[in-house]
Amino acid sequence: MTGARGCLLKLAAAVAIALLPLAVSIQPAAAQAPAGFAVHESPRPLPDIHFENAQGEAMSLAELRGKIVLLNIWATWCAPCRREMPTLERLQAELGGPDFEVVALSIDRNGLSVVQEFYEELGLRELGMYVDTSGKAPRELSALGVPTTLLIDREGNELGRLAGPAEWDSPEMVAFIRGYIEQQSGAASGPVSAETQLAFDAPRSAAPCDLIETFPSSDWKEPPLTLARRY
Repeated sequence: MTGARGCLLKLAAAVAIALLPLAVSIQPAAAQAPAGFAVHESPRPLPDIHFENAQGEAMSLAELRGKIVLLNIWATWCAPCRREMPTLERLQAELGGPDFEVVALSIDRNGLSVVQEFYEELGLRELGMYVDTSGKAPRELSALGVPTTLLIDREGNELGRLAGPAEWDSPEMVAFIRGYIEQQSGAASGPVSAETQLAFDAPRSAAPCDLIETFPSSDWKEPPLTLARRY
């Protein structure tokens, strides 16, 4: 029994070693981009735009680094913006947290007061309030109209953008954005099990055992090939 157990422990260790590079390299892939969303071949650097938060405090885009950001440039006088804001609210409610935030950046020249009235009228509670009264953000970000929405990675680079309104809480859009959040979060590896560690610590003088490996045949009609070797 002792010899058989030693063989099993060695086999477990061999499998763990073989699978470790695969576990580290696998990353969740982003879902296919929804219609109208232009994804860049590689991330593009963005200027560090400045604006105010709900407390009237100055802040910049750089302060949001470390999380995936969906930056939506909008205005209270924009009818398409008004229609899509509740969908942004629901997207923030579903995915918002330390890894993701919807940043709804108003370009209303009248500032926070009109944005607050707008939020109250629509019952928006999940979205943060951000305002650029200078109107510089659209020019610096090459946004030709409102709404324009940019997807930004954790380093502050633009991954892609969508010009015009969208249903941000649709299953396709949620899956698309969730894919980027998971893709950039990395894969954590768990601790090595006690039995696997025991196999690594086993004396090298232990008796060898047979390791059975199975390989698929080149012809799908033929049974798989079985190879036994000493380990």
